[in-house]
Amino acid sequence: MIFDRKNLDNETLLAFYKKLLFPRMVEEKMLILLRQGRIGKWFSGIGQEAIAVGSTLAMNADEYILPMHRNLGVFTSRGIPLSRLMAQWQGKPSGFTKGRDRSFHFGTQEYKIIGMISHLGPQLALADGIALADVLSKKKKSTLVYTGEGGTSEGDFHEALNIASVWKLPVIFLIENNGYALSTPTAEQYNCRELVDKAIGYGIEGRRIDGNNILEVYNTITELNKAIRENPRPVLLECMTFRMRGHEEASGTKYVPQNLFQWWAAKDPVTNFEKYLLTSGVLLKDMIPVIRQEFSKIIETEIEKAYAEADIIPDVDTEVRDMYKPYSFPAVKSQALAVSNKRYIDAISDGLKSAMRKHDNLVIMGQDIAEYGGAFKITQGFVEEFGKGRVRNTPICESGIVGAAMGLALNGYKAIVEMQFADFVSCGFNQIVNNLAKTHYRWGQQVDVVIRMPAGAGTGAGPFHSQSNEAWFTKTPGLKIVYPAFPADAKGLLLASIDDPNPVIYFEHKYLYRGMHGDVPDDDVMIEIGKANVIREGEQASIITFGLGVHWAMEYAEKYPDKSIEIIDLRSLQPWDTEAVEASVKKTGRALILHEDTLTSGFGAEIAAHLSEHCFKYLDAPVMRCGSLDTAIPMSKALEDQFLAKARLEETMEKLLGY
Repeated sequence: MIFDRKNLDNETLLAFYKKLLFPRMVEEKMLILLRQGRIGKWFSGIGQEAIAVGSTLAMNADEYILPMHRNLGVFTSRGIPLSRLMAQWQGKPSGFTKGRDRSFHFGTQEYKIIGMISHLGPQLALADGIALADVLSKKKKSTLVYTGEGGTSEGDFHEALNIASVWKLPVIFLIENNGYALSTPTAEQYNCRELVDKAIGYGIEGRRIDGNNILEVYNTITELNKAIRENPRPVLLECMTFRMRGHEEASGTKYVPQNLFQWWAAKDPVTNFEKYLLTSGVLLKDMIPVIRQEFSKIIETEIEKAYAEADIIPDVDTEVRDMYKPYSFPAVKSQALAVSNKRYIDAISDGLKSAMRKHDNLVIMGQDIAEYGGAFKITQGFVEEFGKGRVRNTPICESGIVGAAMGLALNGYKAIVEMQFADFVSCGFNQIVNNLAKTHYRWGQQVDVVIRMPAGAGTGAGPFHSQSNEAWFTKTPGLKIVYPAFPADAKGLLLASIDDPNPVIYFEHKYLYRGMHGDVPDDDVMIEIGKANVIREGEQASIITFGLGVHWAMEYAEKYPDKSIEIIDLRSLQPWDTEAVEASVKKTGRALILHEDTLTSGFGAEIAAHLSEHCFKYLDAPVMRCGSLDTAIPMSKALEDQFLAKARLEETMEKLLGY
């Protein structure tokens, strides 16, 4: 192994050695604790420390690093106290996730580290968003994100590199090629000769280096950072290394040929650098036991400090509260406001434009939303006013764009993502339900992202452009869900969603875009998320609904004026207004829950269960649901009409009233 010190002085080289040795000694201690049963699980990075330490030392302290679970050296090199890391691993209160997540599945703004989630690939797109925020803010910074050779098989890898290339983002995508994804060797993971060759397909620079040589790692990343800070662009860096322990200790290493262990043992990053420093006279032999003894004392003290900390005392209120970033809805103006009659679609566009003017850190992203103005022309003219930096056409890659939106939020921005159709959100599902939704609960970081969802039937668009898929998300804590039925609500709820620091899924019904008109405040009047609206007072029965269902209910009430029907427009589905719904049902004694989604497991089932549990003694009839058929949505107008809940509304209401 050849070490090139370049212009590094002896003091710096000695500091590098200590940074390299410390995580190795921590790992060795962890293996002892594991055998003693004092820790339950450990992902060892022994043999790979040069990558974590060398790359971290090459980054500025205010630049983000997104490591994985075998990168202890990133955390120690950034100066995180071992006692706090140990508290994290042991689920203690002072851990970064307060016992809610394991290992390095956390982030810390204090140390500019954003940890992984178990799905491996999603953090790559987060790096794109972080870097985009720096570019938009004209900060000359680099972002470093890790993945393994196995992770390069995931679609998130492709999406993140493609976005970074198209947008010229200063991101170093670092592949730790350690030979195995758990037990699967590289020969069964990919068929290209070298992973770095993939850079060619994205039109970016690729480098392949010895990941066990700390100076080669440090010098390469230092050189790349100097270039991409000045001239933003991504780089793919493949670091060759080897995992000397199992994927985690319980899995063992029997699947690895012994000769590989012997070959890589001779390339041990700590031993080889130590020999180099001894030969160079930078390190004296009698210094080594002194350094090790000092580290041993620190490790023992810090570990026992974490063990001495009291365990977490579970508290239901704390757990529920911490799912969301606390947010106080601003007081609503009481004076009369000027209004203009607007279409539903124009109210959304008006709200977006107002928010873009108010928040200069707000970015809108989506397919064809810039010059073209979006599939429905909602953002038409936005580029001319706000520029392409903030109104961004995206590649067709929902997961990558949702991840980039989260990265923007991590780095001080607000983001709106337009799904061209709500149906396409399935391609970004993991990022939403496992990354956006859980981040505040896990480590207290707000995720200021709104995802706009053009949804619903009525236009004969068939199974992939007409779904009402709100129930995919209503069961996911950490998300807020809104679904306006009128132009004023469309604007007011959109403004509230953008103002809220939590991730919000904003459903907008395509059928209402150009057919629904109404008075909309000219001012930026927000409507509080979680508050229903009584559309019509009644005594005989309550229809609880949202979205297009509100208009079906109104049509029914107008058709049968002799029936006293109360209509509740939920407007928000997460949280939903239990008080308003309960009050209505207690008054009328009968409840019909109407929604456009399929009947089975639609959101109406949650409302029905709640009413049965909390309003049973007030009910004069069973709670009834009216939903669409339990089939996919057909394209034919006749078949679509038959599919939709509206076709069964009169029948269901007659049954309810006649009980």
